[in-house]
Amino acid sequence: MCFPFTAIPPDIPAARRVRPAMAGGAAGERLTLTSQDGTEFSAYLARADGPAGVVVLPDVRGLFRFYEQLAERFADAGHPAIAIDYFGRTAGLGPRDEDFEYMPHVQQTTPPTVAQDVAAAIERLRSETGATTIVTVGFCFGGAQSFMQGAEGHPGLAGVVGFYGSLVREGQRWTLDRAPDIAVPVLGLFAGDDGHITQDQVEAFEKALTVENEIEVYPRAPHSFFDRRQEQYADASADAWERVLRFIESLSKVEA
Repeated sequence: MCFPFTAIPPDIPAARRVRPAMAGGAAGERLTLTSQDGTEFSAYLARADGPAGVVVLPDVRGLFRFYEQLAERFADAGHPAIAIDYFGRTAGLGPRDEDFEYMPHVQQTTPPTVAQDVAAAIERLRSETGATTIVTVGFCFGGAQSFMQGAEGHPGLAGVVGFYGSLVREGQRWTLDRAPDIAVPVLGLFAGDDGHITQDQVEAFEKALTVENEIEVYPRAPHSFFDRRQEQYADASADAWERVLRFIESLSKVEA
């Protein structure tokens, strides 16, 4: 598991806020999207006026309040954002509580079906907000899925970001295997004190990439450090926010 159900996204740096602070962030709305194979799945859209939009890919829990709040944080920074759920095919529509048994549903996901859902989210984000530059941002399982979207050829996808995205998965063609096929810039943010994603894996991933990339490892941070309640990692979280926002803005300028 990545974030606990009670986790809270760190606030964006004050200098990055383009709208007044609101309780919980910029107001958003729950939506039902339809994937390319006809599957309905849950999503959460936070609107903003900027040209660069974000598709948020959750951890193994799927869509829950942490990722809705994260979409709101991006909107606070001027980037419309849509967070999606993975489990429309197996668990139906959300929202779900802390007792949701997510792993049987995670095990039934596949990179192709996630890519279909991401394609629907990109289309909705562009049609609803007018965003012309799209970036995926994912965490843990979602970090892996975010990286892999860079090899899917999504129209308008300009870059991919992964927070401690898993790089290998036994018996599957996973992130490290797909790295040479990624065709857009990559920002990878990893935790140095992460027992599941080792430094040698991170180095192999960086070496396998053939596109512009930025890989940062926070030496003493654990997996899932990006949580406002973990105050001892506040500096790492603030730095991560800056890197993500700079990455998005640099791609928006390139696309313009």
